[in-house]
Amino acid sequence: MRANARKLLSRCCQLANNTNGCLTNNNFQELDSALITRITGKLVNLTDVCAFLQISGFEYEVLVPDLVRRQLQAQIGEDISLRTIEYMEGNPQQGRLTPRMIGFASEAEREFFELICSVDGVGAKKALRAMVRPVREVATAIEERDIKQLSTLPGVGPAVAERIVAKLRRKMAKFALMVESDLPDSAAPDVLGEAYEALLSVGHSAQDAMSRLETIKESGKKFKTVEDVLSEIYQTQRS
Repeated sequence: MRANARKLLSRCCQLANNTNGCLTNNNFQELDSALITRITGKLVNLTDVCAFLQISGFEYEVLVPDLVRRQLQAQIGEDISLRTIEYMEGNPQQGRLTPRMIGFASEAEREFFELICSVDGVGAKKALRAMVRPVREVATAIEERDIKQLSTLPGVGPAVAERIVAKLRRKMAKFALMVESDLPDSAAPDVLGEAYEALLSVGHSAQDAMSRLETIKESGKKFKTVEDVLSEIYQTQRS
């Protein structure tokens, strides 16, 4: 068992060294390790960089970027669910790695984070610090090659911004079309995102899907499930 543990740690070090310390889903599949992709529990505390979730007598620390922290501020004391990835913190060369969990409000945010981590010179720590603006806004800046706008993100100067645009510009279209999570909270970001995907799957254009979601949010109603959102869209269409 100790030999297997040493082998696993050695491979973790190698992968962490090759991925700026940010191990993605594919990396963990390569390690044959169980990957936690979602965590659900009661949000008992929230700091500038961490969310603390209580689950069955245990309290888990989950790192969160600022854009996620803002979404969670009004949910302290409530049950929440976060999409997660693993981050190995420490010095891979010395074998001193501590597993960290990073949480996101939606699958799209998690995927966007992993793409940012894939850029040379942008590891998990820098990506966490940089994610202060809505994903759609940053994706649009990348798509439009707006180096000046990207350079205003914490820890991202002109040189890093240039690398981000060079590597990711052609991968940003779907993120630039995301439903804005900073809009009025008529539904959780995940519910709106899933409703958006559902509309696309039945033939609506991206523009039409976003227009319909904007319309129901203006009503001020609260929606807990995708079915609630789609039902409201249907009723609005009939009226």
